[in-house]
Amino acid sequence: MCLVTHGERLAAGFDGRAGAVQDALVAQAREAARAGVDLLQVRELDLDAGPLTRLVERIVEAVRGTDTKVLVNDRLDIALAAGADGVHLRADSYPAARVRALAPPEFLVGRSVHGAEEAALIVSEAATDFLVFGTVFASRSKAAGHQPAGIEALARVVDAAAGLPVLAIGGITPGVMPVVAAAGAAGVAAIGMFLPGGTGGAPTLADSVSGLRRAFDTIGAVH
Repeated sequence: MCLVTHGERLAAGFDGRAGAVQDALVAQAREAARAGVDLLQVRELDLDAGPLTRLVERIVEAVRGTDTKVLVNDRLDIALAAGADGVHLRADSYPAARVRALAPPEFLVGRSVHGAEEAALIVSEAATDFLVFGTVFASRSKAAGHQPAGIEALARVVDAAAGLPVLAIGGITPGVMPVVAAAGAAGVAAIGMFLPGGTGGAPTLADSVSGLRRAFDTIGAVH
């Protein structure tokens, strides 16, 4: 289970000053770690290198002592400088093998893919720990008119990944967990699902995580 940060959406409804937004992101990270989120991808595209590094450092400290791993979206330099656990590469980013050459042992490397052929190519390079595929369902994070890939495309990517874990992203809600699990995904990544009210009014992030995990694991056990 991977939480992808989005400070602008998290800040909706309260004082959106930069300091307040970053404080909210750190608080969200702390709560997510206590709730049992496995991965936390810091994806704050509007932040320059300095502020982003400081934010990641604060998030790393906030989750210390838990099993949650902190990843930085596409910025290997910042991930290394801030002591993060890994990096998540865009589909059009630099090769994962380059990360392996520069990063310490146990450093996690994820990569976004958008189709089965791309997934097979990435797997053949043997440099990534997991893939993220989407958008599977219609998502608020994408522009109006964006065409979701659908569950059958997810299943094809899972097959092409040949055992490398694939996380589904895009329009993830409790209601889609059965079909995502049945398609063979190892888990999910999401933004909106982890925001306040993102699962239809669940009172806490911990409630959301536990409910989603129960739904996914039950279906996964059947398949």
